Amino acid sequence: MTAAGPDGPGTAEPGGGGPGRRAIVVLAGTAGLAFLADLSTKHLALATLDDRDPVRLLGGTVYLTLTRNSGAAFSLGADHTWVFSLITIAVVGWIGWMALRLRSVPWGLSLGLVLGGAFGNLADRIFRAPGPFVGHVVDMVSLFDPYGRVWPVFNLADSALVCGVALAVVLELTGRQRDGTRLGADGPAAAGSPQETTDAPRSGETPPTEGRRESTDVELGERA
Repeated sequence: MTAAGPDGPGTAEPGGGGPGRRAIVVLAGTAGLAFLADLSTKHLALATLDDRDPVRLLGGTVYLTLTRNSGAAFSLGADHTWVFSLITIAVVGWIGWMALRLRSVPWGLSLGLVLGGAFGNLADRIFRAPGPFVGHVVDMVSLFDPYGRVWPVFNLADSALVCGVALAVVLELTGRQRDGTRLGADGPAAAGSPQETTDAPRSGETPPTEGRRESTDVELGERA
């Protein structure tokens, strides 16, 4: 007997897995890897880049330079660091709510990148100087200029956030929904599911009701 899954009979897989479980595993795994990678690169930057000149890489395309940012990109909102902490907490809560109906692995990857990046910068704002919820974020990558005059200095958490949001935009534009369905011309449909066409008359065929109506008209004409 086939066990019934959360989306109906026949959807459960051996071992209790399913689309929802896979998506959650991808979300959690991606978030964990992004967070650990961000934490490791920040620790390495603090250990090797403090009190030294920027390191030039790829012919000046990339520079490694240690900065501590109390605001957002381009140091916006530097005097209101606590606001960014609250926004990040709200984003984390929103992703947790979205995970309740998550059935799409690509969406799990997208939300995992956003969640890992959000946790990476939130950890800085909570645990780093000068104090809880007003801590400065550690940044270390600058493009085309050693001091962030072309593009703001960023870290791996920022990169994960940008990639996650970009993937979410692509998924939305292609009609992929978080519950595993995909929007098409006829509305939502499960990805890869066949369309219902058995009840539609084939090309050149007369609908059954019209055939019965014509037979009745002939019989009435003969009786008259």
